[in-house]
Amino acid sequence: MTAMPKQVVWTDVLLTALAPTIWGSTFIVTTELLPPDRPFIAALLRTLPAGLLLTLYSRHRPKPNEWGRLLTLAALNIGFFQAFLFVAAYRLPGGLAAVVGAIQPMLVMGLAWGLDRHRPAQLAIGAAILGIGGMAALLLSPGSIWDPLGITVALAGSACMATGTYLARRWQSSLPVLAFTGWQLLMGGLMLTPLAWLVDPPLPTLGITHILGYTYLSVFGALLAYALWFRGIARLSPVAVSSLGLLSPVTAVVLGWMLLDQTMRGLSLIGLATVLGSIVAVQWATHAPRQSSSTQHRY
Repeated sequence: MTAMPKQVVWTDVLLTALAPTIWGSTFIVTTELLPPDRPFIAALLRTLPAGLLLTLYSRHRPKPNEWGRLLTLAALNIGFFQAFLFVAAYRLPGGLAAVVGAIQPMLVMGLAWGLDRHRPAQLAIGAAILGIGGMAALLLSPGSIWDPLGITVALAGSACMATGTYLARRWQSSLPVLAFTGWQLLMGGLMLTPLAWLVDPPLPTLGITHILGYTYLSVFGALLAYALWFRGIARLSPVAVSSLGLLSPVTAVVLGWMLLDQTMRGLSLIGLATVLGSIVAVQWATHAPRQSSSTQHRY
């Protein structure tokens, strides 16, 4: 592995950051464009069509010894994560669920430290903790309901995504990034099919607004966003990638303020600035040492 120029690294950061930014629009698309009370159908229609398109387009099949790992990644990054995400969303206020999700960078650091003996930089640890605090200031309200099952499910979802992000980097695949993304979306979508069939009520007659909403979630929210996400995992440290996930709730808050006339008070603005500062600090802490070492894998 050769040293990577700094400008290339930060280009990769910006491209990867587009993924959680797009995911941040999921809430407003779901509430404003989709039929209500069908979370698993929405997750299924977001992942399965995109997976089919990418696998058919790429025409690459995993090697025989890669199927097990790919199935594990699909379960962690797509199937289990999406299921836990929607259950938590129904049992917790969105702000509380996002704050719980903000622990993902800490979980990835813990995995890298515990399994690979890669001790994270102190700046990265401090910035990750600061990000959790900033997210709490941005989103939590005094009346937040601390539902024990909801908290447990949200933690499980964060653990799944953190582990999937870490393992996707650790398990190098022979597949191109589009095929790697497509197979995970396809397998994860198939895992969500029983939930969508058994739990959600049938879809009503879809209008043009509904069709546009589902199309956006599949094309942009899954096909494009996950391709950029897994591309970033292949090029950046898992800690850096997971910290970019904080952009998702930040984007949701900004879109709600811009399009739905939701208010942002002084504490929320401080929290917003803190989260953005945390993301920049984590990126700096994880990428700056990489410029001076061509052999060390950064976590």
